[in-house]
Amino acid sequence: MATSTSILGIDGRPLVGADGLALKPRALTREVELPTISGVRQLFGETVAAGLLPGRLAATLRRAQEGDMRDFLTLAEEMEERELQYASVLSTRKRAIAGIEPVLKGRQAKQKADEIADAIREDILDRPEFGELIDDLLDGLGKGYAAVEIIWETGARRWRPARFKRHDPRVFQFDRETLSELRLRADANADGVPLDPLKWIIHCPRLKSGLPARSGLARLAAWAFMMKSFTMKDWMTFLEVYGMPLRLGKYGPGASAEDKAVLLRAVRDLGSDAAAIIPLSMEIEFVESKGFSEKPFEGMADYLDKQISKAIIGQTMTADAGSSKAQAEVHDLVRTDIKKADADQLAATLNRMLIEPYVAVNFGPNAHGAWRVALPVRVARDITALADALHKLVPLGLKVRQDEVREPLGLTDPEDDDEVLSPPAAAPATPERATPAPPPATALNSLFDRAGCPGCGETRRALNTAAETDEIDKLVDELMADWRPDLAPIVEAVTEAAAQAQSYAAFEEALNAMAATLPVARLARRIAVGTLIGRAAKRPEASE
Repeated sequence: MATSTSILGIDGRPLVGADGLALKPRALTREVELPTISGVRQLFGETVAAGLLPGRLAATLRRAQEGDMRDFLTLAEEMEERELQYASVLSTRKRAIAGIEPVLKGRQAKQKADEIADAIREDILDRPEFGELIDDLLDGLGKGYAAVEIIWETGARRWRPARFKRHDPRVFQFDRETLSELRLRADANADGVPLDPLKWIIHCPRLKSGLPARSGLARLAAWAFMMKSFTMKDWMTFLEVYGMPLRLGKYGPGASAEDKAVLLRAVRDLGSDAAAIIPLSMEIEFVESKGFSEKPFEGMADYLDKQISKAIIGQTMTADAGSSKAQAEVHDLVRTDIKKADADQLAATLNRMLIEPYVAVNFGPNAHGAWRVALPVRVARDITALADALHKLVPLGLKVRQDEVREPLGLTDPEDDDEVLSPPAAAPATPERATPAPPPATALNSLFDRAGCPGCGETRRALNTAAETDEIDKLVDELMADWRPDLAPIVEAVTEAAAQAQSYAAFEEALNAMAATLPVARLARRIAVGTLIGRAAKRPEASE
């Protein structure tokens, strides 16, 4: 817990400041000295990208890996301002993480844990400064590290971050012995000044194993940046020389030196002013250039752009021209893997250098692990296939967590007072109707009963018991009362043919053979009589 004399860390021990003494609360409320116009922390008027040559770039990268990153960080900053492709894909990678909604994960059983979660949301996550903090920390992707100072507010209720202040990475340096501890540059100390605990959030993205000084994305793209700058300069020179037709001046054999000077001046004036005068005896011819092409420059620039895209977001299909939707979707999965790694590393930095210290100084050292911030990446899934699998497997007893289903759908957990969707209420059960006694049990009757014909015989009368009947209904009931004897010989013949047939083709042949001999006369007569009576009953003159 924080006291008026000392501050305890997450391990319960008093924290020690950069001066070797116990860390005092007032040290957390003061801002670090800003860069000055002169001195090792001054940041004004520096440039590396202008006129960058291979020798200087190699020396810049060599000094960076030895701990002197000042020129490299200046170059990385200028690359984001000068190179459109690098700025675009790096911004895409940053925004992919900055757009993730942070969530809290941890134990929820104890009342104190719920109190801690509410405090974290109120003092950190729900404040607009937290979004700016994410943006500033993601600057470490290009430069290798990013440092943000925490300006604490030590109120009577809780200690909380009042502001997050970004500092230019050039005011820091790594220690000379291990090249892994970030320190503040100082005029009087070549090895730098150690940083106070609880005061800084240092994000060093682990893009590759090894020293943080060698892991910035700008280091990968620096050579492509330099070569593309050469390509663009050569391309502009080509367009300036060959973009306009060649102006060829012709003079006669007796032309004097003064005449030649007049002609040369006229040719030059045509290129700059598009106007000139020459003697009548002279001639100017415009010769269009042939055999020259800008394709080598365009191809080189396009190639370098694709290499930069591969280095920053791991693919080219969604950043440059793609050939198909399927290929773009596959490449987007690669970018999702990178996005998840960036989100997990940033969440680890936030938990280690912000959330855990905040909980420790406000709720005690033993409570720092109650909650952790996560930046969940939504992985694209086939929602239709997921819903179909759940529909089939859950009724069989498969247990599935609701949050695992909400995550691919992009849905959040509802609060207690939220209005939620629910399945429709089940229709009220209707009383079952009494079924009439079945006819004598015969093989034919069982076959007809299984068919369940709703418009035939006893079944029809049972369904229409409560309904009003008219003359047609009575006629149908009368005609269908004894339909089984008429249909029985036909059904028995077809059933016997099906039993004797060894294949479907044999059954079809048997049906064709017996079609002319089936006893259908009585059934046909019943149908014809019923049809005739029904038509007569519906005719207007029949009711008069």
